[in-house]
Amino acid sequence: MNSDDFKERENVPSQTEPGKVKEGTEISDDKSHFQSETDRRDPQSDSSNIQVEDDRKPEVYEHDKAEQGNYIYAGHYAGFWTRFWAYLLDLIVIGSINRMVINPVFRALDVPLIEDGILSPITITTAVVFYLYFVLMTKYFCQTLGKMVFGLKVVELDGKGLTWGTVIFREWIGRFISATILVLYVVVAFTKKKQGLHDLFADTTVIYEPR
Repeated sequence: MNSDDFKERENVPSQTEPGKVKEGTEISDDKSHFQSETDRRDPQSDSSNIQVEDDRKPEVYEHDKAEQGNYIYAGHYAGFWTRFWAYLLDLIVIGSINRMVINPVFRALDVPLIEDGILSPITITTAVVFYLYFVLMTKYFCQTLGKMVFGLKVVELDGKGLTWGTVIFREWIGRFISATILVLYVVVAFTKKKQGLHDLFADTTVIYEPR
């Protein structure tokens, strides 16, 4: 074997070393690919968990949804005759208050119960009882005793709660005009939303109470 043969062998590239390098690179690539897939799965799993938690609806939403359902029921407006009988029952209640409370007090104070004129003590007192009854009952209960018996309720057309301004405007000013001209109560029978004149003033109506 001469020196030329040794030179040819030294010039031949090694077959094992490139193979080892190639296999090493494949393994490292697989590991990096596996790690990248793992890293990609974790954010997705976290985001899916977050999405599930965001989809949960709080209890307040269910309560608001129920309130909206009640307001939809406001399409069942109370007609003229139902409101008329409820109003008559309220007049009986007010008359009973006057006879059981106001009249005995006036007799005890020796104040005459029968006097002419709108400025007489008995007239002013009974008028105060009349309007206080409707104002206080409507503000705190949204209904009078007569409306409770017939299942009626006063509501605002925009769905909001009754304010003092709305109640006073409806049950004092509007009702005073309607009570002065009794024929105006008939307006309830001809309006689309069964509104009386005092309802038109205050932007309210009367509905059958949801049960």
